[in-house]
Amino acid sequence: MRNAAQPAQIPTSFGNELRACLRCRLVKTYDQFRENGCENCPFFKMEEDSDLVNEGTTPNFNGLISVMDPDRSWAAKWLRISRFVPGCYTLAVSEALSEDLQNICEDERVQYVPPKRV
Repeated sequence: MRNAAQPAQIPTSFGNELRACLRCRLVKTYDQFRENGCENCPFFKMEEDSDLVNEGTTPNFNGLISVMDPDRSWAAKWLRISRFVPGCYTLAVSEALSEDLQNICEDERVQYVPPKRV
């Protein structure tokens, strides 16, 4: 398995407090993002500033998939999350990252693919 990283936290609740990272689509609760940040996007440093949790995540997303072995999952490849850590992901978000967070992605040289406009 190429992804030797620790798996992302599994959401502790599946209620209205779930949020999805706008860059990688990882799904966790607001409190989990606030306490531990995003395992795929540590450069956002969400655990250091709760405003960044609000700016870098959204409660508005469609569908949920759990990926245990991203390297071998055809669904992870199709969703373009095969390079991320194992965890729970949304199928789609409709919001884009703010310009400030897009600039962080550029500075860190990490790919950001904005959602398709319908």
